[in-house]
Amino acid sequence: MPSIRTLQTFLATARLGSFAAAGQEVGLTAAAVGLQVRALEEELGVALFDRSARAVVLNTEGRQRVPGIKDLVERWQQLQVQPAPGELGGTVVMGALVSALMGAFADALWKLKRQHPALEVTLLAGQSADFMTRVERGELDAAVVTQSPTRLPASLVWTPLYREPMVLIVPTRPHFVLPASPLQMLTQCPFMRFDRRTWTGHLVNEVLAQCRADVVEGLELNSVEAIVELVRQGFGISIVPQLANLAWRRDKALRVVPLPRVTVERHVGLLERRQHGRETFTQVLKDHFGARGVRGTRAR
Repeated sequence: MPSIRTLQTFLATARLGSFAAAGQEVGLTAAAVGLQVRALEEELGVALFDRSARAVVLNTEGRQRVPGIKDLVERWQQLQVQPAPGELGGTVVMGALVSALMGAFADALWKLKRQHPALEVTLLAGQSADFMTRVERGELDAAVVTQSPTRLPASLVWTPLYREPMVLIVPTRPHFVLPASPLQMLTQCPFMRFDRRTWTGHLVNEVLAQCRADVVEGLELNSVEAIVELVRQGFGISIVPQLANLAWRRDKALRVVPLPRVTVERHVGLLERRQHGRETFTQVLKDHFGARGVRGTRAR
């Protein structure tokens, strides 16, 4: 039977795509990593990676085994860490939208860390669609993402945590003429669009459809933070989710403008596999938001 160390080496190789990079993480040479991976493949009776001169990439057999191997390693780590009764312990690897780290999720995580000092949370920033694949493969325990515009795979569950209204933001000192009417702003001013290929980008399209507005296309970016800063500097206007921890209404360089008849909100939630080794942690996180009166039913 392969050792826990061998399983950890496999997971590092799967995540990093290189024997050398995995070796740096687990403290082995690239050759030793290769030998451990080959021994695991022989034990299981299947090849787990497609190998090339520059990289090793998980094949179908390897991807199917990541969640189970990850759960085994996590359960072992939980046995090693003995938190006090009622406390959470061990390591959780999560994905999170950068904007979620500036919103209500950041407050929740800070509170959980104070309540459970034996808990270690590793956060990876990125986009919702990318996280969906990584959660499904077992590379992440869970991820805080926007609600998917399409149906999720049957192996995944998304639980809504909180909502953010989609709002129009404009500069107080624009480098262009800013009309008084919100609809005129949308049709006449340079528009900083959130990447339309992303899940948040779909919501921006919904807002524009409700406004029946054809915008003057400016830049297209995949960062709420970058868009907000460009608007603050007077280069355009934008529609973005209103993040919980940013005091935009007190920002002297920025103005939030109500959009008539717009009902679109960004729903931010927790994406996880239906069964995994860190369900105690994810349940505590969901309970935190449930205690604040936010709907916690599961959605697909």
